[in-house]
Amino acid sequence: MKELSLYFSYPFVRYAIIVGILIALCSSLLGVILVLKRFSFIGDGLSHVAFGAVSVATVFNLTDNMVLVLPVTIIAAIILLKGGTGGKIKGDASIAMMSVGALAFGYLAMNVFSSGANLAGDVCTTLFGSTSILTLTKEKVMLCIVLSVIVIAIFILFYNKIFAVTFDENFAVATGINTRKYNLLIAIIIAVIVVLAMNLVGSLLISALVVFPALASMCVFKSFLSVTVSSAIFSVVCTSVGLLISVLAGSPVGATIVCIDILVFFAFYIIGRVKG
Repeated sequence: MKELSLYFSYPFVRYAIIVGILIALCSSLLGVILVLKRFSFIGDGLSHVAFGAVSVATVFNLTDNMVLVLPVTIIAAIILLKGGTGGKIKGDASIAMMSVGALAFGYLAMNVFSSGANLAGDVCTTLFGSTSILTLTKEKVMLCIVLSVIVIAIFILFYNKIFAVTFDENFAVATGINTRKYNLLIAIIIAVIVVLAMNLVGSLLISALVVFPALASMCVFKSFLSVTVSSAIFSVVCTSVGLLISVLAGSPVGATIVCIDILVFFAFYIIGRVKG
């Protein structure tokens, strides 16, 4: 406890905890929607798109890569969701194409044009989030807080509409709900959370942060509200524990959080099997 209190005296540790909890909360809300809409893998696809955008921003030495990364990821999310519901190239295929293409383009751009001395380190940090969460500036923390509050507020305000669009889009259309508008809203939320989560777990581990809390909660609970609440608690607790272990043990932040998620998921799975 003395060592832990010493670490908490450093601002970067407090920033990491705040940002980690907010991202975990937002990701858990998003995860329930994506799992029910059969778009669990979209977080992984968008994270690779964001990696490509980060690579381009690095090549052009942009001081704030969010200016490029966020719009590109939002556009990709809209294209993927639209393609998954009505396009000629269906959901899983479009996600695979965009994911692999963006990852390859980003890595190629960093190899050919980047002037950084530690290319392997830059790529590893972006893919696995090894140190970025512990090097957050006060401005980035404030931006994360603002975006997270907006995401949570939108989810609460439009909860009923999001619920209807998630479970039965055809019925939602029949009741007069503008499903295109709410699918666009969901796409924007997905993109914002993916960009934020890159600082926490990196590009390759975002899907775990999105999917594990929702799947674990569905093993035990049955209603949409109870699954959403359980998923939020699961995600916040696992992320907090993972961050603390990472700080104390010096292990990679993203990988530690995902391993905690996996362990707790299996505990939920066993509880669900026992309940029948």
